[in-house]
Amino acid sequence: MSETYRPADADQVQEIVAWAVAEERPLEIRGAGSKRALGRPMEVCSTLDLSGLTGLTYYEPGELVLAACSGTPLSVIEAKLGENAQRLAFEPADYGSILGGTAGQSTIGGVLACNISGPRRIQVGAARDHCLGVSGVSGRGEAFKSGGRVVKNVTGYDLSKLMAGSYGTLAALTEVTFKVLPMPEKTRTVLVFGLSVSEGISVLGQASSSDLEPSGLSHLPAAAASRCSVGYVTQPGDSVSAIRIEGPAPSVEARCRSLREMFEDRGATEELHGHNSSTLWREIADVDLLGEAGGDLWRLSVPPSTAAGVVDRIGAALPSTCDAEFLFDWAGGLVWLDINAAKDAAHELVRDALAASGGHATLIRASEEVRRTIPVFQPTSPGLAALNARVKQGFDPRGLLNPGRMSAEY
Repeated sequence: MSETYRPADADQVQEIVAWAVAEERPLEIRGAGSKRALGRPMEVCSTLDLSGLTGLTYYEPGELVLAACSGTPLSVIEAKLGENAQRLAFEPADYGSILGGTAGQSTIGGVLACNISGPRRIQVGAARDHCLGVSGVSGRGEAFKSGGRVVKNVTGYDLSKLMAGSYGTLAALTEVTFKVLPMPEKTRTVLVFGLSVSEGISVLGQASSSDLEPSGLSHLPAAAASRCSVGYVTQPGDSVSAIRIEGPAPSVEARCRSLREMFEDRGATEELHGHNSSTLWREIADVDLLGEAGGDLWRLSVPPSTAAGVVDRIGAALPSTCDAEFLFDWAGGLVWLDINAAKDAAHELVRDALAASGGHATLIRASEEVRRTIPVFQPTSPGLAALNARVKQGFDPRGLLNPGRMSAEY
C-alpha cells in the first residue's frame, strides 16, 4: 500500500527519510507533481510530498539573493521578485501543460532538481549557475547544507551544482538559495521571416557571434509560428527567426536597429515591444508552440551548427506514417522534436541521427510503457555510468530516493 507523507518542515523531512531508510521503503520525492512525468516511471512504496515546505526564508533585494523552502511555488517567487523589479535570470520554463498537467504549478525546488532553464540560458547560464546553496536530506537520512548566500561562501565540494539535474535521486531538498538579477529597462525582439531551417540557424549564429548581446535566439518553422498568440508572429504565415535584445532603452534601440540593418537582405523583418516580446518568449520557453499534446516529445541538445543536419536526418529516416515537428532555441543548440505515431518514440532513429555530430537526447513526454522500456536519458559511456553510480551510492546507498527515475539501475 502506498502512503503519502506531507512534512511541514525540514526536521520532519529528515524523520520521514530516516524512517524509510530503516524500513528500506522506496520513496517518491515530489513537490507539486508538475514534473512527475519527467523520467522513467518509479516503483515506490511511499510518497514524500514537499509541497508543504513553503515560504521565503531570506530575501534581500539590495544583495540580489533569495532563499526559499523547496516547495514554494515558482509563481510566488516571481511575484515577489517582480515587486522589486527583479527576476530569476535563467528564465525557468513551465512544463506543466506539455506534461499533461496544469501550468503554474512548478516549485522552486523542482526547478533546481530538474535544472530547468529557458531561452536566456545562452546569455546567463542554467539554473545550476545561479544556485548559491541548498539544504536537504540525503538517502542516508542525514541532513546537509551546502553553499551560502554569496558566491565566496561556496567552498569545498559544491553540492548545489550536483543537486541540479539529479531529479530527486540524491536528496530531498528542503531549501534553495538563488542569485537574482534586476529586470532590464527595455525588451525588444527582432523577427526575420521566411527563412529555411538552415538559413534561420545561420542568422541566429550571426547574431550570437556579434557584439549585440542577444538574450534569446530561436527559430520557429511555420507550423510552430502559426500557434503563437502574438499576431505579428502569426500573420505572415511563414517561419520566424526571433532575436531578443534587453537592457537600457537607448542601447536596446541601437542594437535592434543594427540587427535590422544586418539582416535587411534576408527578408522582411518586424520588431516586437515589451508585452508581445514577453508573450512570445514565454511560449517558446514553455514549448507551447508544437503540435497537440500526446505526441512523443524529445529535447535534443546539439552543437548549433549541426541542428539543421540533425533534423534533416530524422525527417528522412522517419516512416511516412509518422508526423514530426521541430522548434529551435539557443541559436539551434536546443531542438524540440514532437513525433506522432512512432514506435518506441523512434528512440533508436533519433539517437542515431545525433551520433554523427554529438549531443544528447532526452525523452520529455511519452507513455509510461514507453518510458519504462527505452532509455529516457541519453545513455552514458561506461566510465561516466560508473561515476554516476558511485555518486548515487554516496548519497543514497540503498537506492530509496526516486528509484529508477533516471535509469533502470538507480
